[in-house]
Amino acid sequence: MTEPRTLAAAAADLAAGRTTARALAEAALARIADPAGEGARAFIAVQAEQALAAAGAMDALRAAGRAPSPWAGIPISVKDLFDQRGATTRGGSAILADAPPAPRTAPAVARLERAGFVVLGRTNMVEFAFSGLGVNPHYGTPLSPWDRATGRLPGGSSSGAAVAVADGMGLAGLGSDTGGSCRIPAALCGIVGYKPTAKRVPLTGTLPLSASLDSIGPIANSAGCCAVLHGLMSGAEEAAPPAPRPVAGLRFGIPEESYLFEGLEPAVADAFTRAVARLERAGAFIERFALPELAEIPRANATGGFAAAESYAWHRALIARAGAGYDPRILARIQRGAAMSAADYQALQQERARIIAAAAPRTAPYDAVLCPTTALTPPPLAAVAEEEAYNRINLLLLRNTAAFNFLDRCSISLPCHAPGEAPVGLMLTGAHDGDAALLGVATAVEATLASA
Repeated sequence: MTEPRTLAAAAADLAAGRTTARALAEAALARIADPAGEGARAFIAVQAEQALAAAGAMDALRAAGRAPSPWAGIPISVKDLFDQRGATTRGGSAILADAPPAPRTAPAVARLERAGFVVLGRTNMVEFAFSGLGVNPHYGTPLSPWDRATGRLPGGSSSGAAVAVADGMGLAGLGSDTGGSCRIPAALCGIVGYKPTAKRVPLTGTLPLSASLDSIGPIANSAGCCAVLHGLMSGAEEAAPPAPRPVAGLRFGIPEESYLFEGLEPAVADAFTRAVARLERAGAFIERFALPELAEIPRANATGGFAAAESYAWHRALIARAGAGYDPRILARIQRGAAMSAADYQALQQERARIIAAAAPRTAPYDAVLCPTTALTPPPLAAVAEEEAYNRINLLLLRNTAAFNFLDRCSISLPCHAPGEAPVGLMLTGAHDGDAALLGVATAVEATLASA
């Protein structure tokens, strides 16, 4: 039989007895262990023994009619940012490799485990989650599935989570998104990444980057998969993919004269244009509209931004003790926060609140705001060897996604490229607290793009 790619397909196969949780775990673990694959770079720690034991337990519970949910036994991965009881949370850094094991599991992970998901291991990431490229000098850089012969960036910071899903090393990955860290790697790996409204999933037990911007989201093979995972992580007792709905009658806004469309690679511009045309042919209403508040975000961040200030507050003692062990490029980004004054920080908070309030009525008429997830297709790893190029490409990859973290919106990246083309993400952004509505819209858009 064909191996399932979505959570719904896997759940149906498990319910019908066409597969078992152990078989799914074994297949995923075999891919992780394949020396010709990306498993050694996608995972920092593989929990094979625990995963097989958990899978066997789910099979036994299902046979007894006591499976905790339809999703019990489906293998997933966890970013090396989340606490698991008895495991070390390194945050992609060698500095924390000998840190004490976590005493308890982060709620986001525990909620998925209670539903019966089987954790395969801990995925690689940008050190301390502070880059959109996916590069990690300590544990290696997993490569995008696109053009592996060249060796291309996977996107970050949830690099390993995205590569694992794209390569079938589990059906989903748990990631985080502060400036695009779920959506960027999803776009560069040709899959789906979801950033919820930040407060929806508790951050307890998660190594922080920016308390003002951090959010926890899934990376998977469909919008429906993301809806299930987000629902459970946000505290729902049960979760299911959104009911099918037509695109006809939906209203989409495209911000005109905004930096979101500057410097697009031709392949990105073409794929975005084709996707919009497909939605229009399917009966969606598309409107270009003004969103001048986007231009105010870079000005508000000019004194350093939330991530630099808040990460420096967390890291300064660790830097004093072990600064030489950091990736120098990450260290430089964190240390920018040292120059930000309390007055600057307070002014930034006030500006953010003002910008959020001003932008809300402009986007309210639309079911989602559309733009490309990233301006680039996956750049070659070699292209970011020099510091200038590293910083320039990093900013370009983060530019579109980070705007909507600042606005505290829910946002999802869907693949919109044609088969055989370099991966391109179409980003749909909804309203603050509009997560359920956006996931329903994304499911409809996904089906329309797939049928074209």
